[in-house]
Amino acid sequence: MSFDFERKQRIAIIGGGPGGYEAALSAAQLGAEVTLVENTGVGGAAVLTDVVPSKTLIATADAAQAIDAAGDLGVQFYAKGAEDKPLKPETAINLLAVNKRILALAGQQSEDMREQLIEAGVNVISGHGRMKGDNAVVISTGPGGTDFDQIEADTIVISTGSTPRELPSAKPDGTRILTWKQVYDLPAVPEHIIVVGSGVTGAEFASAYMNLGAKVTLVSSREQVLPGEDPDAAAVLEKVFTRGGMTLLARSRAEKVENTGDGVVVTLSNGDEIAGSHCLMAVGSTPNTTDIGLEEAGVQLADTGRIMVNRVGRTSIPNVYAVGDCTNLMPLASVASMLGRTAVFHAMGDAVIPFANNKIAANIFTSPEIATVGWTTGEDAVEYKLPIAANARAKMMSVRDGFVKLYARKGSGTVVGGVVVGPKASELIYPISIAVDRRLTVDQLARVFTTYPSLSGAINDAARAMHGINKRGF
Repeated sequence: MSFDFERKQRIAIIGGGPGGYEAALSAAQLGAEVTLVENTGVGGAAVLTDVVPSKTLIATADAAQAIDAAGDLGVQFYAKGAEDKPLKPETAINLLAVNKRILALAGQQSEDMREQLIEAGVNVISGHGRMKGDNAVVISTGPGGTDFDQIEADTIVISTGSTPRELPSAKPDGTRILTWKQVYDLPAVPEHIIVVGSGVTGAEFASAYMNLGAKVTLVSSREQVLPGEDPDAAAVLEKVFTRGGMTLLARSRAEKVENTGDGVVVTLSNGDEIAGSHCLMAVGSTPNTTDIGLEEAGVQLADTGRIMVNRVGRTSIPNVYAVGDCTNLMPLASVASMLGRTAVFHAMGDAVIPFANNKIAANIFTSPEIATVGWTTGEDAVEYKLPIAANARAKMMSVRDGFVKLYARKGSGTVVGGVVVGPKASELIYPISIAVDRRLTVDQLARVFTTYPSLSGAINDAARAMHGINKRGF
């Protein structure tokens, strides 16, 4: 279908997270009349309370860890004491200053995004948006609040995100029992933080607080941390956590969390109790899909409350699209952004490439980082794993934990997936993502030059090793 640039479409977007932001910007660039309704700030939770703040906190934790590890590289820190005798200084984390920087950075990022939308011609309105049928958005002061505007639209995009899931027996109070939105009010590094939930969010915060100097207990209801992720990667992370002094409680379910005034007590399903100074609840999220007119408009929802969409973000209503954590797709900011662009391109008749799960690159910002792309299981794929410690640059950096793993299709040798565990895995996964997206073979990947020495050379080494396997027959 060709796009008619003479047509001025009216597009209304509810929610300004990564998906809503990209949808608004892309639609405006294609000449649409765009209105974005956002009730917290452009960028949504991803920028203001989730992705940007948490990764900024993790950057501080990484810096603290780098200082502690400097001795392995021959770097020593000392101060001169009495009679010029060297004294080994202690590092300290000023969490008030860290949190101030985090929130300032998040606020500035949100404001920068807002300015970009306005410059592109997007009408940005602060308020609570809800659908009125399938061709209008009503804007109010809040759920059940006063209506103050109504926007007619040819296309509606829902990008309302999600909020931390709360358990009735472990109600967050913002002081001792916390969600990941509330940790930035902590005045100091917790003495002993109990993290309930060992998924991505729980593992990231457990890793960060351990490297910031806190005692950490990680409560996991599953056999391993990061259930559903690559088992080899999870095993590396568990080894690092244990070596760092973290207590891992596998197959343990938290039944109740109580604020005792000067700490918390977590009661497990077997009756055991764990005492700590704080508790972080990382038990998933719930979509923000209530009170926005979805049911009344006939938009199909899953049992979880998430909006059902197809591979271009279209809902059960032809001119209504949804993107981001409020949908049934993978809850990643990058996925939301990609689908936001795809949705408006499709709505406006521009060329689109439907969303594909097997091309998603994802990263877990623990230390070490864990990055994945494509298919990492399957009987028709061959796996090859190369320890990161075998890489020359890793040896120079005293990196000992991690690996590069490639998956290639039997017969053709086409790269179908990969896993990287190590420093900056979020950057190193990119060449593997290109190989997966472009359907390169391991031979083609092996022939690409890498600098020597470099961590990316480990990807090249793994691909060359798979060439030999391919010659013998996958």
